[in-house]
Amino acid sequence: MKVRTKSALLLSLSIAGMLGLAAVGARAAGDCGSEAAPGIDWQECQKRLLMLGGSDFQDAKLFGTDFTATDLRATNLAGANLEKAKLIRASLAGAKAQGTRFARVEAYRTDFSDLDAEAASFESAELQRSNFRNAKLSKANFTKSDLGRSQFDGAELGGSRFALANVSRTDFRGAIFSAPGDFDRAFFFLARIEGVDLSAATGLVQWQVDMACGDDKTGLPEGLTKPPQWPCKFDQD
Repeated sequence: MKVRTKSALLLSLSIAGMLGLAAVGARAAGDCGSEAAPGIDWQECQKRLLMLGGSDFQDAKLFGTDFTATDLRATNLAGANLEKAKLIRASLAGAKAQGTRFARVEAYRTDFSDLDAEAASFESAELQRSNFRNAKLSKANFTKSDLGRSQFDGAELGGSRFALANVSRTDFRGAIFSAPGDFDRAFFFLARIEGVDLSAATGLVQWQVDMACGDDKTGLPEGLTKPPQWPCKFDQD
Protein backbone atom coordinates (compact mmCIF):
# COMPACT_ATOMS: atom_id res chain seq x y z
CA MET A 1 0.00 0.00 0.00
CA LYS A 2 2.85 2.31 0.88
CA VAL A 3 4.58 1.51 -2.40
CA ARG A 4 1.46 2.43 -4.37
CA THR A 5 1.06 5.65 -2.41
CA LYS A 6 4.67 6.61 -3.04
CA SER A 7 4.33 5.84 -6.78
CA ALA A 8 1.16 7.89 -7.04
CA LEU A 9 2.89 10.80 -5.29
CA LEU A 10 5.86 10.64 -7.66
CA LEU A 11 3.51 10.51 -10.66
CA SER A 12 1.61 13.56 -9.40
CA LEU A 13 4.84 15.50 -8.86
CA SER A 14 6.04 14.54 -12.35
CA ILE A 15 2.80 15.71 -13.98
CA ALA A 16 2.88 18.95 -12.00
CA GLY A 17 6.46 19.54 -13.09
CA MET A 18 5.61 19.02 -16.74
CA LEU A 19 2.64 21.35 -16.50
CA GLY A 20 4.85 23.96 -14.86
CA LEU A 21 7.43 23.71 -17.64
CA ALA A 22 4.68 24.02 -20.24
CA ALA A 23 3.39 27.16 -18.53
CA VAL A 24 6.89 28.66 -18.44
CA GLY A 25 7.31 27.86 -22.15
CA ALA A 26 4.00 29.51 -22.98
CA ARG A 27 5.02 32.64 -21.09
CA ALA A 28 8.39 32.69 -22.82
CA ALA A 29 6.70 32.60 -26.21
CA GLY A 30 4.52 35.59 -25.35
CA ASP A 31 0.79 36.15 -25.19
CA CYS A 32 0.43 36.32 -28.96
CA GLY A 33 -3.36 36.42 -28.99
CA SER A 34 -3.68 39.59 -26.92
CA GLU A 35 -4.39 43.03 -28.36
CA ALA A 36 -1.67 45.67 -28.48
CA ALA A 37 -1.28 47.39 -25.10
CA PRO A 38 1.41 48.97 -22.91
CA GLY A 39 3.66 46.28 -21.42
CA ILE A 40 2.24 43.53 -23.68
CA ASP A 41 4.28 40.34 -23.93
CA TRP A 42 4.55 39.46 -27.62
CA GLN A 43 7.96 37.81 -27.43
CA GLU A 44 8.68 35.54 -30.41
CA CYS A 45 5.18 36.20 -31.81
CA GLN A 46 4.29 36.38 -35.51
CA LYS A 47 2.92 39.87 -36.28
CA ARG A 48 3.66 40.17 -39.99
CA LEU A 49 1.73 42.30 -42.50
CA LEU A 50 -0.51 43.92 -39.87
CA MET A 51 -1.91 47.45 -39.52
CA LEU A 52 -0.86 48.51 -36.01
CA GLY A 53 -0.33 52.22 -36.59
CA GLY A 54 -1.03 54.39 -33.55
CA SER A 55 -0.82 51.50 -31.07
CA ASP A 56 0.67 51.91 -27.60
CA PHE A 57 3.55 49.49 -26.95
CA GLN A 58 5.24 51.42 -24.16
CA ASP A 59 7.54 49.10 -22.16
CA ALA A 60 6.31 46.13 -24.23
CA LYS A 61 8.21 42.84 -24.41
CA LEU A 62 8.82 42.38 -28.14
CA PHE A 63 12.00 40.30 -28.13
CA GLY A 64 12.24 38.35 -31.37
CA THR A 65 8.78 39.46 -32.58
CA ASP A 66 8.30 39.24 -36.35
CA PHE A 67 6.93 42.59 -37.59
CA THR A 68 7.94 42.06 -41.22
CA ALA A 69 6.12 44.58 -43.49
CA THR A 70 3.90 45.67 -40.57
CA ASP A 71 2.57 49.24 -40.22
CA LEU A 72 3.90 50.61 -36.91
CA ARG A 73 3.59 54.27 -37.85
CA ALA A 74 3.03 56.73 -34.98
CA THR A 75 3.20 53.92 -32.41
CA ASN A 76 4.47 54.44 -28.87
CA LEU A 77 7.46 52.13 -28.41
CA ALA A 78 9.12 54.09 -25.60
CA GLY A 79 11.06 51.77 -23.32
CA ALA A 80 10.06 48.66 -25.28
CA ASN A 81 12.46 45.78 -25.90
CA LEU A 82 12.58 44.82 -29.59
CA GLU A 83 15.92 43.02 -29.43
CA LYS A 84 16.27 40.55 -32.32
CA ALA A 85 12.85 41.57 -33.70
CA LYS A 86 12.26 41.41 -37.46
CA LEU A 87 11.32 44.81 -38.88
CA ILE A 88 12.09 44.09 -42.53
CA ARG A 89 10.28 46.63 -44.76
CA ALA A 90 8.17 47.70 -41.76
CA SER A 91 7.23 51.35 -41.21
CA LEU A 92 7.97 53.05 -37.89
CA ALA A 93 7.58 56.53 -39.34
CA GLY A 94 6.75 59.07 -36.65
CA ALA A 95 6.94 56.49 -33.85
CA LYS A 96 8.10 57.35 -30.33
CA ALA A 97 10.99 55.17 -29.24
CA GLN A 98 12.90 56.99 -26.51
CA GLY A 99 15.17 54.53 -24.74
CA THR A 100 13.86 51.65 -26.88
CA ARG A 101 16.05 48.60 -27.43
CA PHE A 102 16.47 47.75 -31.13
CA ALA A 103 19.68 45.78 -30.61
CA ARG A 104 20.28 43.04 -33.21
CA VAL A 105 17.04 43.74 -35.10
CA GLU A 106 16.67 42.81 -38.77
CA ALA A 107 15.47 45.98 -40.45
CA TYR A 108 16.35 45.91 -44.14
CA ARG A 109 14.63 48.77 -46.07
CA THR A 110 12.74 49.85 -42.95
CA ASP A 111 11.15 53.30 -42.63
CA PHE A 112 12.36 55.05 -39.46
CA SER A 113 11.69 58.55 -40.79
CA ASP A 114 10.66 61.14 -38.18
CA LEU A 115 11.32 58.55 -35.47
CA ASP A 116 11.75 60.07 -32.00
CA ALA A 117 14.37 57.72 -30.56
CA GLU A 118 16.64 59.63 -28.23
CA ALA A 119 19.02 57.29 -26.37
CA ALA A 120 17.67 54.24 -28.22
CA SER A 121 19.99 51.28 -28.83
CA PHE A 122 20.52 49.87 -32.34
CA GLU A 123 23.65 47.99 -31.36
CA SER A 124 24.66 45.21 -33.80
CA ALA A 125 21.44 45.80 -35.80
CA GLU A 126 21.00 45.00 -39.50
CA LEU A 127 19.75 48.31 -40.91
CA GLN A 128 20.82 48.28 -44.55
CA ARG A 129 19.00 50.72 -46.86
CA SER A 130 16.82 51.99 -44.01
CA ASN A 131 15.36 55.49 -43.91
CA PHE A 132 16.17 57.68 -40.88
CA ARG A 133 15.30 61.00 -42.51
CA ASN A 134 14.49 63.73 -39.96
CA ALA A 135 14.68 61.25 -37.07
CA LYS A 136 15.61 62.41 -33.57
CA LEU A 137 18.52 60.15 -32.66
CA SER A 138 20.57 62.11 -30.16
CA LYS A 139 22.61 59.79 -27.92
CA ALA A 140 21.47 56.76 -29.95
CA ASN A 141 23.79 53.76 -30.00
CA PHE A 142 24.61 52.29 -33.44
CA THR A 143 27.75 50.47 -32.29
CA LYS A 144 28.60 47.52 -34.60
CA SER A 145 25.44 48.07 -36.64
CA ASP A 146 25.25 47.62 -40.42
CA LEU A 147 23.91 50.84 -41.96
CA GLY A 148 25.03 50.35 -45.53
CA ARG A 149 23.19 52.74 -47.91
CA SER A 150 20.91 54.07 -45.15
CA GLN A 151 19.63 57.67 -45.18
CA PHE A 152 20.14 60.18 -42.34
CA ASP A 153 19.46 63.49 -44.07
CA GLY A 154 17.85 65.92 -41.65
CA ALA A 155 18.38 63.58 -38.68
CA GLU A 156 19.55 64.86 -35.28
CA LEU A 157 22.56 62.71 -34.35
CA GLY A 158 24.14 64.68 -31.52
CA GLY A 159 26.09 62.40 -29.19
CA SER A 160 25.26 59.27 -31.20
CA ARG A 161 27.71 56.35 -31.38
CA PHE A 162 28.77 54.65 -34.60
CA ALA A 163 31.83 52.85 -33.28
CA LEU A 164 32.73 49.79 -35.39
CA ALA A 165 29.61 50.36 -37.51
CA ASN A 166 29.42 49.84 -41.26
CA VAL A 167 28.36 53.19 -42.72
CA SER A 168 29.50 52.45 -46.28
CA ARG A 169 27.49 54.46 -48.83
CA THR A 170 25.39 55.81 -45.93
CA ASP A 171 24.00 59.29 -46.61
CA PHE A 172 24.64 61.76 -43.78
CA ARG A 173 24.05 64.87 -45.92
CA GLY A 174 21.90 67.30 -43.97
CA ALA A 175 22.38 65.41 -40.69
CA ILE A 176 22.87 67.54 -37.58
CA PHE A 177 25.50 66.76 -34.96
CA SER A 178 24.61 69.13 -32.11
CA ALA A 179 27.05 67.18 -29.93
CA PRO A 180 30.10 65.09 -30.95
CA GLY A 181 29.37 61.75 -32.59
CA ASP A 182 31.65 58.75 -32.06
CA PHE A 183 32.96 57.08 -35.25
CA ASP A 184 35.75 54.98 -33.75
CA ARG A 185 36.80 52.38 -36.38
CA ALA A 186 33.57 52.86 -38.38
CA PHE A 187 33.84 51.73 -42.02
CA PHE A 188 33.38 54.90 -44.11
CA PHE A 189 33.61 53.56 -47.66
CA LEU A 190 31.87 56.16 -49.89
CA ALA A 191 29.87 57.53 -46.97
CA ARG A 192 28.17 60.80 -48.02
CA ILE A 193 29.37 63.59 -45.72
CA GLU A 194 29.12 66.56 -48.09
CA GLY A 195 28.34 69.68 -46.08
CA VAL A 196 28.34 67.76 -42.76
CA ASP A 197 30.08 69.33 -39.79
CA LEU A 198 32.13 66.55 -38.18
CA SER A 199 34.68 68.91 -36.67
CA ALA A 200 33.84 67.77 -33.13
CA ALA A 201 33.50 64.05 -33.98
CA THR A 202 35.55 61.56 -32.00
CA GLY A 203 37.27 58.45 -33.31
CA LEU A 204 37.70 59.69 -36.87
CA VAL A 205 41.11 59.09 -38.48
CA GLN A 206 42.53 59.96 -41.87
CA TRP A 207 41.92 56.61 -43.62
CA GLN A 208 38.20 56.93 -42.89
CA VAL A 209 38.07 60.44 -44.36
CA ASP A 210 40.03 59.40 -47.44
CA MET A 211 37.41 56.80 -48.43
CA ALA A 212 34.38 59.01 -47.76
CA CYS A 213 32.58 61.46 -50.08
CA GLY A 214 32.86 65.03 -48.84
CA ASP A 215 33.28 68.53 -50.21
CA ASP A 216 34.66 71.94 -49.29
CA LYS A 217 31.91 72.40 -46.70
CA THR A 218 32.66 69.16 -44.86
CA GLY A 219 33.98 69.91 -41.36
CA LEU A 220 36.73 67.64 -40.05
CA PRO A 221 38.36 67.27 -36.62
CA GLU A 222 41.63 69.08 -36.01
CA GLY A 223 44.58 67.21 -37.49
CA LEU A 224 42.64 65.62 -40.36
CA THR A 225 42.82 66.90 -43.92
CA LYS A 226 40.53 66.73 -46.92
CA PRO A 227 41.84 64.52 -49.70
CA PRO A 228 42.84 66.18 -53.00
CA GLN A 229 39.94 64.43 -54.68
CA TRP A 230 36.94 62.86 -52.96
CA PRO A 231 36.02 59.40 -54.35
CA CYS A 232 32.37 60.16 -54.99
CA LYS A 233 31.59 58.64 -58.35
CA PHE A 234 29.52 55.51 -57.82
CA ASP A 235 26.13 53.98 -58.43
CA GLN A 236 23.75 55.31 -55.76
CA ASP A 237 20.83 52.93 -56.28
